[in-house]
Amino acid sequence: MTDVRSLLGSIVWNDAERRPRAPVRLVVALLAILVALVAGGVAAAVLGLPVPLSTVLPMLAVAAATLLAARYVDRRTIADLGLRAESGTFPDLAAGLALGVLLQAGIAVAGVAAGWFRVADTFVGTAAGFGSVLFVFLVVGVYEELVSRGLLLVNVAEGLRFAGERVAVGGALAASAAVFGLLHAGNPGASVASTVGITLAGAFLGVGFVLTGRLSFPVGVHISWNAAQGLLFGFPVSGLGIEAAVVDLESTGPTLATGGSFGPEAGLLGMGAILVGTLATVAWVRYREGDGGLGVDSRVTTPTLRRRERDA
Repeated sequence: MTDVRSLLGSIVWNDAERRPRAPVRLVVALLAILVALVAGGVAAAVLGLPVPLSTVLPMLAVAAATLLAARYVDRRTIADLGLRAESGTFPDLAAGLALGVLLQAGIAVAGVAAGWFRVADTFVGTAAGFGSVLFVFLVVGVYEELVSRGLLLVNVAEGLRFAGERVAVGGALAASAAVFGLLHAGNPGASVASTVGITLAGAFLGVGFVLTGRLSFPVGVHISWNAAQGLLFGFPVSGLGIEAAVVDLESTGPTLATGGSFGPEAGLLGMGAILVGTLATVAWVRYREGDGGLGVDSRVTTPTLRRRERDA
């Protein structure tokens, strides 16, 4: 009986790291996130908060739950989630912000040149509306990367360490990208194509994280991709219409190419941009780190635990 208890305990608990094992940590974090999401939505309704505060409150609650789970269940430092203040942080953020805009501009130019988009209007909406949507995109870019890459990808990578670093990181990239795609599968206008496109986008964002060990690059890309897509060019953002835009481009071409009512990620133009963005990410990291510095950042699979630091 003692041996059985010991075996069951070892399945649930990592004695060497003095914390639950990865699957248990992820289940607890998921439950905490679900509770936070519901609580944030209820609080926004009860308080009668206006948009955008009612929109971002559940997101902020999820981010808080993620940080608490990381601290008290994962036993991590904040830096272990990819929130690191180091020499590459701000250059990565700036590069990510620039890349998201350039990719969306490429989609717009290619679509207009092919006759798949037409300019329906310019300077749509108000300054207040523009600022409100931008605020939401800022919060979305941070909290979704914190959950999808900082928490999920890292835990899966650590859980697969027994299979070797390449398998662990590849599996974690695939898992986090798949979950990212499925989380958007219920959005308006979603389809198999949109889920595939968002999954590819999740892999694209994950590459920036695993190569640098920092969230700054994927956060930058995530924010500017959404902002340029909706606010600069008037495309739907993951199926959601945006009521403010500098240039409002209307889709007139085949849905297969443009993504239709879901937005570019569901079409070949968006998927092509995601592929270009992934290659550009690799090129950026190679430029920043030099020819010998391109590879998986070891911090993605090797945790920096608070208790380990304190006991050292």
